[in-house]
Amino acid sequence: MPDLVSAIVAAPSWNARVNLVRQIPEEYGRAQLRDVYSRLARELYAPDPALELAYVVWRQDYELASVAESYEQAYSETQGFTEVAVDDLFRCLMACPASLRTFRLLLALTPEEFSHATKPVAADLGVATVGEGRIKSMESGRAGTERAATVLAETIARGVTGTLFPPPYPPARTRQDRPDLSQGWDTVRRYAENGVPLEVFLHQRHYGGAFIQLLNSTGKERGDALEEAVRDVLDDARIRYVQTGSGHQADIRERFNITVQPAPDFVFYDASGSLRGMLECKLANNGGTARDKTDRFRSLRQESERLGGVPVFAYLGGLGWRRTGDALGPVVRACDGRVFTVATLPELPTVDPFPAIAAPPG
Repeated sequence: MPDLVSAIVAAPSWNARVNLVRQIPEEYGRAQLRDVYSRLARELYAPDPALELAYVVWRQDYELASVAESYEQAYSETQGFTEVAVDDLFRCLMACPASLRTFRLLLALTPEEFSHATKPVAADLGVATVGEGRIKSMESGRAGTERAATVLAETIARGVTGTLFPPPYPPARTRQDRPDLSQGWDTVRRYAENGVPLEVFLHQRHYGGAFIQLLNSTGKERGDALEEAVRDVLDDARIRYVQTGSGHQADIRERFNITVQPAPDFVFYDASGSLRGMLECKLANNGGTARDKTDRFRSLRQESERLGGVPVFAYLGGLGWRRTGDALGPVVRACDGRVFTVATLPELPTVDPFPAIAAPPG
């Protein structure tokens, strides 16, 4: 493999590294470029699995106490899940609305999915569906309406007994086709009394994965966390920037002549107000997602060239970026090596043009 890659990996500074990365297209033919950028991405830029696997974005709402309280209410109001007719469930939800969380989790549905699941029931009853907001409100302990409790009780009853959804086509299975619901309420009662066998608990992790639901439900928060980390580093280094967001799109176009839509997550400027750089944050949990996001960086590179070579930076999160050939490699190329992960983000302010455009102390 090319010696230039080894030189880039061993470069004494980020600026030296960027200068060497920019030489790659001059040193190697087009047929070699994918392999060169792929190797470079793998050796230098791929996210550290230890850092990516170690943490999840947490919410207070996910603490055990929030489920334990709901479970205790559901267990008590149904006499240990022995009184679970539709009328019994209705009374339970009216008396203890927070118990709804336990029943929803029995069906393995998010609040949004649970809301959609009420549609056929509501249609049968000739009433409106129960919205996601109402479900979350009840789970927080606020009383629901009789109409909502009626629809939810019927939805829960059908879900536990396996009649909520049509039979699936093999090899698909419903989410309710699980050991803890294999015999409907009988299994629920048995597990409630005797505990969930460890092999069943591990089986769930085998196909669901520890925290996989949390990872799926906090994609926006994890993306926001990337931007928050960048903002903290920029603030500490006194870098002038605009974090674009949805409310600054027109302003970014008018102020900096950036026409790519949407605007990059961050734009940097100097004391005179001139545009000096752009940065995009991207989270990718799998290689396919990472590959699909490379077009965004190609667009930013084209915009950079239109603007006279304004540098493009990337801050990447997620194990998907370990896919190098058609995902991380093209990003490294589009950004001339200005690609950062959680392990290298603190070094961002050392890269040109940041030292020259940082505001003076005080």
